[in-house]
Amino acid sequence: MKSFEYGDREVGTYEVFASVANMVIGFGVLTLPRSIVETTSSVDGWISIFIGGLGAMLFTWIVAKLVARFPKRNLHDIAGAVIGKPLAYLFTVLFAGYMMTFVAYETRGVASISRLYLFDRTPVEVICLVFLLVLIYAVAGPSVTLFRLNTLFLPIVILLLFVLFLMNISFFEFDQLMPFFVTDWQDLVLASKESVFSFIGFEILLFYNTIINQPKKIAKASMLGMLIPLVVYLLVFFFTIGVFGPEVTGNVLYPTAELAKQVEVPGGFFERFESIFFSVWVLTLFNTAAMAFDVSLLALESVFKKAKRTTLAFWLAPFVFLIVMQPQNLIEIELFGEWISYAGIGLGMVFPAILLLLAIMRGVKGRA
Repeated sequence: MKSFEYGDREVGTYEVFASVANMVIGFGVLTLPRSIVETTSSVDGWISIFIGGLGAMLFTWIVAKLVARFPKRNLHDIAGAVIGKPLAYLFTVLFAGYMMTFVAYETRGVASISRLYLFDRTPVEVICLVFLLVLIYAVAGPSVTLFRLNTLFLPIVILLLFVLFLMNISFFEFDQLMPFFVTDWQDLVLASKESVFSFIGFEILLFYNTIINQPKKIAKASMLGMLIPLVVYLLVFFFTIGVFGPEVTGNVLYPTAELAKQVEVPGGFFERFESIFFSVWVLTLFNTAAMAFDVSLLALESVFKKAKRTTLAFWLAPFVFLIVMQPQNLIEIELFGEWISYAGIGLGMVFPAILLLLAIMRGVKGRA
């Protein structure tokens, strides 16, 4: 008798595809056009986004090949087999710390946009606390439930973005995109660094590999999942430049949110489309933060075998809250996000690439 498709605690290729896409599509969508325009001229920033996306897809392929080489093994087990247990413990704990700061950054992002567009009279501290409590509830269960949520929310988010673009067609001016190819190549490369920061998140595969039931298809599913954010970022960038122009885009805090404010629904049925936009977008930020929190718990569970998940979640939450409250202004929040991105490049891109290279050179493989 064939088992029920969603009755077990394993996930297939579609769940991997949706989860990688949802993990990457996060807070960066709101700020990426501004950070790119600050370095590039006109609409040339799309080249930087494309370069950053291709680089991220390359490292996604590397991570997928690494975990496919060690079926049903997490980063701690893989690193232990390749470089030894002492270094495996060290890098696993570092990865857990990196994911905790990632949760803190996403939480602060949710609080900032919620304070600005949804709850203008609610203190940031209260929003962060409530969001963290919801995250604790989300990670209290098995990891597979988060994958199911991604498959539910991803079509909603893509549909919302499609409606946003469709509603802004009347404001789009092609002249705003010209002239083309006027940015120096050095500035394009520098701006591509900012775009790479927005593509970080695929490294969750290093720990979710244990629940994936088709390891040989991970590479294809994760690459397709990374293709969704690349297309979304390019479309968001083109529309923000086409509607506002490069000068306005570079001086707006959240250009994508301003696109939502531009929407005018005939008949006045929706007077504030941006509220609807952010209400749905919070779902994506919630998924991103929940998976990052879950991965940090999985990393610590692989090191501390006897620790209970709920106990770890309650112990980590106060530390995450303290980290969330450290940035005092927008500049410090952006600097905080930049340092987290550097950590993500080191632990989510460079380190897995080194592990894969060493595993190939030494002929180390894992068995399911």
